[in-house]
Formats: sequence, structure tokens, C-alpha cells
Amino acid sequence: MQLRLTQALDFQSQALQLRSERQRLIASNIANADTPGYQAREMDFARALREATGAQAVAGEMATSNPQHMAPVAGARDEAELLYASHSQDSVDRNTVDLERERHSAVENAVKYEATLRFINSSVRNMLDAMKGPNQG
Repeated sequence: MQLRLTQALDFQSQALQLRSERQRLIASNIANADTPGYQAREMDFARALREATGAQAVAGEMATSNPQHMAPVAGARDEAELLYASHSQDSVDRNTVDLERERHSAVENAVKYEATLRFINSSVRNMLDAMKGPNQG
């Protein structure tokens, strides 16, 4: 029982960390929406989660390809692990940020982040309730 609970919480904590990292990546895309030549980046969340829970690979730092881009956040996914987001329309300045898509991704990711937090909270609450004696209420 304890091992399964630990594994479930470890999985959820990895998911939470990756959701946070994805939110930073989306924010970086939005912040660079007006940077000429900026290529929007995306994370394959399912693959990153499989790797994080399986191999526990240590993420390197993401590099910027243009000095005008925002600096990467410490602990961000390795540049090779990130994908280039596809864009639906060519722009004159070769910037591939689609603000509509990025806003949608940010909201969706935030909802999933909140759901993961609620799951962890519920698991811990259930575990604490199970440890209480019958006289502790």
C-alpha cells in the first residue's frame, strides 16, 4: 500500500513539475510574440512525463537562438527535447507564435495543473484519514 501511494504521489509530483515547466514555455512564447524570427516552442507532455517517471533524466538548460529572446528558466527542458510549434499562417517577420493557440494552451495547462494539485491533496487527505484511530474522528 505504502509503495503504491508513494509511486502515485511521485508520478503526480512529476506531472506537476512538467505542467509548471510547460506553463513557463507557453509564457515565453507569448512574451516573444513580437520578436522577429522567434520560433514558438512546445513540449510533448506525454513523452516528457514518460521519461520523467521512467528514466528520471536530468533536464539541461534551454538555450536561446537569438539574443533578443527571453532568457531560459533554470531547470527548463533540454533544447533537443522541445518541439517547434506548428503555425497556421506565415508572418512577414517569420515569427511563429500564434497568440490564440498559446492562450488556449495556457488555460488548458492551468486547468490540468489545478486537477493534479487536487488529486495530490485528496490522496494526502485520504491517507491522513486512514491513519486516524476510530476515536480521533
